[in-house]
Amino acid sequence: MTETAKLIGIARRAKSRAPMETLEQAACTRALGVEGDFRGKLRKRQVTILALEDWKAACDAIGRDDLPWTTRRANLLVSGFKLPREIGSKILIGTSVFKVTGETDPCRRMEDAAPGLEDALRPDWRGGVTCRVIEDGNLQCGDAVKMMTP
Repeated sequence: MTETAKLIGIARRAKSRAPMETLEQAACTRALGVEGDFRGKLRKRQVTILALEDWKAACDAIGRDDLPWTTRRANLLVSGFKLPREIGSKILIGTSVFKVTGETDPCRRMEDAAPGLEDALRPDWRGGVTCRVIEDGNLQCGDAVKMMTP
């Protein structure tokens, strides 16, 4: 039996350095990204997506399986899905479409959260991808995640 790729987490923060707020559902728009997230107006890094498998690999590398995914400060957490490593790739989640704009580079905040985490997130884009919303839609935990064909 093959695991279905799905959205398992949604989070946002009202301003820089604010705590992450987790949600079961959210609107996602070209104008605002994940509704209520302060980064939503940015064009290149409007929404960040993290794969559970990559997060677990980074946590395993530093022996910290107790860290919640929101430590990474990403907007969306997916499972059973290998995030594309190519800029321009398109991902469908729920009824929203995202275009990959780059890698989510780990920063010093990750090191502050757990020693070694910043370096553990560096290999093979483990820190996730940055995206721009190209089709408005709604997201709900449990939604399917799919690569869109060009």
